[in-house]
Amino acid sequence: MCQGVREGTVDAKPRTQSSIAISDDGVDWALFNTSPDILQQLKAFKGSQPARALRDTGIQSVFLLDAQIDHTTGLLMLREHNQPLNLYTTEPVREDLSSGNPLLNVLDHYCGINWNEVKLTGETINLPGAPRVDIHAIPLTSNAPPYSPRRDKPVPGDTVGVLMHDTQTNRKLFYAPGLGEMQTIVWEAMQQADVVLVDGTMWTDDEMILAGASKKTATSMGHLAQSGAGGMIEWLDKLPLTTRKVLIHINNTNPILNEAGPERAMLTEHGIEVAEDGMEITLDTGP
Repeated sequence: MCQGVREGTVDAKPRTQSSIAISDDGVDWALFNTSPDILQQLKAFKGSQPARALRDTGIQSVFLLDAQIDHTTGLLMLREHNQPLNLYTTEPVREDLSSGNPLLNVLDHYCGINWNEVKLTGETINLPGAPRVDIHAIPLTSNAPPYSPRRDKPVPGDTVGVLMHDTQTNRKLFYAPGLGEMQTIVWEAMQQADVVLVDGTMWTDDEMILAGASKKTATSMGHLAQSGAGGMIEWLDKLPLTTRKVLIHINNTNPILNEAGPERAMLTEHGIEVAEDGMEITLDTGP
């Protein structure tokens, strides 16, 4: 897929790794996950730099959904922040980022961290950068990182999704870039949402094996494949027709990236979008 994009033989847009940001005023932002591509993403997004002072930033807080390397490495790129980073994670994520991959220890030598525990007991979270958005963390069945002592035996809190409620527009968005199993609590949250932004990592469970890119299945890495019985498409089809459905966190082996391919055509038939860099989603009051 990547070679085809470079050579112009595949109709696909280049993409950076998965991160999103939310705001309720367009000036201050809360960032969800910090990918290794975070500097490129911030440079491409003018809203991230309001330029109110030297080394200013619109990013007021960071919420990590897991401790995976593709969601956390970008923390190092934020090390020159002029005050401690407001960081929100579960306790298992904090543990992994303090030991197996000790990014938080490194950041203590730079900007420092103002850590806030994300609990799984139903409390509402309001993040600096988007205070009018009520956020609820939902435990997901996925997998802990390879450097975690809980690899292949994850506990609640290793991976979470979030249900966001804009208290002004009364609209909701569900975000889960790493989702390995459709549990009841997850499905209930998805049904509440006006927009679902969910795991689009792989088309088939054995995709990376067939491509010769890995010996791992999507399931073993904590991702629900899109196609086939019980796949993401089947679940998304059960949502109301008014729900906006978007796949995010897409692996470079996934054929849905090819906009001229049959897999993308199938998604279009099912009313499912594919996230891309620079995508903006507005939760307005609607009809």
